[in-house]
Amino acid sequence: MAVASNTGLGRALFGAALGLFASTSIAANAAEQITFVSQGGAYQKAQTVAILDPSAKKLGITINQDSIPDAWPVIKSQVASGKPIWDVVDVPTGYCLRGGEQGLIEKLDFSKIPNAAAMPEAYRNAYSVAYEFYSSVLAYSQKKYPEGATPNSWADFWDVKKFPGRRALRNHPIATLEAALMADGVAPDKLYPLDVDRAFKKLEEIKPNITVWWTSGAQSAQLLNDGEVDMVMAWNGRVSALTKEGAKVAYTYNQGILQSTSLCILKGAPNLATAVKFLNEAVDPVHQANLPLHIDYGPANPKAFDTGVVKPERVAQLPSAPDNAKKQALMSYAWWASPDGEAAEKRWVSFVQK
Repeated sequence: MAVASNTGLGRALFGAALGLFASTSIAANAAEQITFVSQGGAYQKAQTVAILDPSAKKLGITINQDSIPDAWPVIKSQVASGKPIWDVVDVPTGYCLRGGEQGLIEKLDFSKIPNAAAMPEAYRNAYSVAYEFYSSVLAYSQKKYPEGATPNSWADFWDVKKFPGRRALRNHPIATLEAALMADGVAPDKLYPLDVDRAFKKLEEIKPNITVWWTSGAQSAQLLNDGEVDMVMAWNGRVSALTKEGAKVAYTYNQGILQSTSLCILKGAPNLATAVKFLNEAVDPVHQANLPLHIDYGPANPKAFDTGVVKPERVAQLPSAPDNAKKQALMSYAWWASPDGEAAEKRWVSFVQK
């Protein structure tokens, strides 16, 4: 495998620790190439094996990789420079939408991306296509809440009399406001546009019972694993990792918030045509089905579940599996990228500080 590095250039231009993760290629001298950016760690290793390597081989291209936890500032810097060096980024869907509106992200022609065009409209927008799904779920200690007495809804999370115990929520309004509204009786498919006043009013009720407002997925899992909290909003993959290690914890997909990262292309990407071909290949049903064989994320392309690659017992564990998805609220990134969503994010800061 050929390895190409543009990390030094990225650091020199933008002062960001872009950290070359790997390079996927079919041949050292391949005429076509792209630079793909994701978040690193086990996630990027899994997508390299499941999606990037097979895509590179099938298309006959080189895929150079960078990794960075927060790509948004670098996206803005690169596009502002007029000479971006990244092509495709795997980022939270809201970044793709805001980037598109701000002229930072290319508008997609779905006639050239048939795999994406065949996906549900809710899974794509003018600037991006969903790449993988995860869920914000209600997780709990099985020691504190044994079988037959487990919390199963956000109303249960808010019910401190029936379910006494220490609680934790994410220190961020995204998904947290949705949970508050479901706790107040709003149906998962009736959340948007969010009633922000109602959500914050409900959050005021539970606020005195929140032991920790967590700021990272690792922290949320650690709190539950160490017994510092008995109940927590957490990402499903973090909790399933604990169960594999033998921890007495569990979670429910009921009233989960189904969230996605998406693929989008930087405005003025140096390898635009190749980037479009890659986008189509990345959401190919078979490649998508390969991802959950390596990590606890769900395919974004529903047709992945028709390939036979993912066995039924594994399907039952995945957030985007049909039976699990229908229990959840599908996050509206369009709402969060709107002025109302931005206002809610600003309001959150004063809420947690007072």
